[in-house]
Amino acid sequence: MKSQDFFLALEELESTKRIKKEIFIEALETALVIAYKKHTGDAKAVEVKLDPEKSTIDIIAFLEVVEEVEDKDTQISLEDARLIDKKYKLGDKVAEKVVAKDFGRIAAQTAKQVIMQKLREVESELAYSELSQKEGELITCVVRRIDGRNVYVEINKLEALLMQQDQAPSDRFNVGDRIKVFVKKIKAGSRGPQITVSRTVAGFVKRLFEIEVPEIAAGLVSIKSIVREAGYRTKMAVYSEDGNVDAVGACVGNRGMRVNAIVSELGGEKIDIIPWHNDPLEFIARALSPAKVSMVEVVDEAERSARVVVDDNMLSLAIGKDGQNARLAARLTGWKIDVKSYSNYMKMQYENIEQAPQLSDEPLEEELGELD
Repeated sequence: MKSQDFFLALEELESTKRIKKEIFIEALETALVIAYKKHTGDAKAVEVKLDPEKSTIDIIAFLEVVEEVEDKDTQISLEDARLIDKKYKLGDKVAEKVVAKDFGRIAAQTAKQVIMQKLREVESELAYSELSQKEGELITCVVRRIDGRNVYVEINKLEALLMQQDQAPSDRFNVGDRIKVFVKKIKAGSRGPQITVSRTVAGFVKRLFEIEVPEIAAGLVSIKSIVREAGYRTKMAVYSEDGNVDAVGACVGNRGMRVNAIVSELGGEKIDIIPWHNDPLEFIARALSPAKVSMVEVVDEAERSARVVVDDNMLSLAIGKDGQNARLAARLTGWKIDVKSYSNYMKMQYENIEQAPQLSDEPLEEELGELD
């Protein structure tokens, strides 16, 4: 059957969608065999061959050459086969073109269904291939639908899920909004790639700084550590090997323009930018910013635990609301931190002295007695 328009459509798909027509042809040949058998009720072994050069679709039936025909749908006698070609022998396959009455309409419908399905599959695979490289990256996407507190966004024509726990407390979205998200996880699924995105992970803020601060993008400033409690506070330790580069100043920007742009994106979340230090005690002291620390001492080096002493009026600031500042500082540094006020620390020291075992002077008296 001639089908020039059909093959022209495949050429156009190859051109516009960058999908080779051979991918469609292979799927179509398989689908048309099934459609033919269903249409005719025929049990013959058939193949459908699509020839783009000749713009033809041929249905070819195969019959096995046998001595005695038991199934006329799948077999042909040696005598009849040799009427076609004298070279045939027992066990050979005789191929013959089949003219399927009224099959053109069925073939057209099948072709349309297969092409649309294959197009979706291939586009999904291409999008997944491109997107799989972006796991851990920041992407701007569009909100497509909202289901309760779950938000579905579109990335590269694929749907990604922004779950409630991946949204900051201040986040409010409407369909059509353009929002930034962090690609948290991409995995292949039976119905296409399953993509989860987030706006609460520390990586979201890290990527925002990498975009906003040229010195980070250029490698002059590095983010050594970053922790976050989304919607409330982020602590980030930065460092530069170049003594002429102010790592904290680069992140803050002129008049705070850089950090303020990120704070705005985060809905007013506080950001503490801390100069990293390789001395853990100094790093701990800096990590408790904005509180000023009087002293840091190691309690147990193996357990990585430390005690921090602050002035009495700094205690609440060092600990933070519900312990948040101290908790984030501990996560940032990787040390367990026990924060004490100066008065409590001195009281503890005094009590330790009081509880220390007293030296008895009785042995000395006995020795003096013996000297007498």
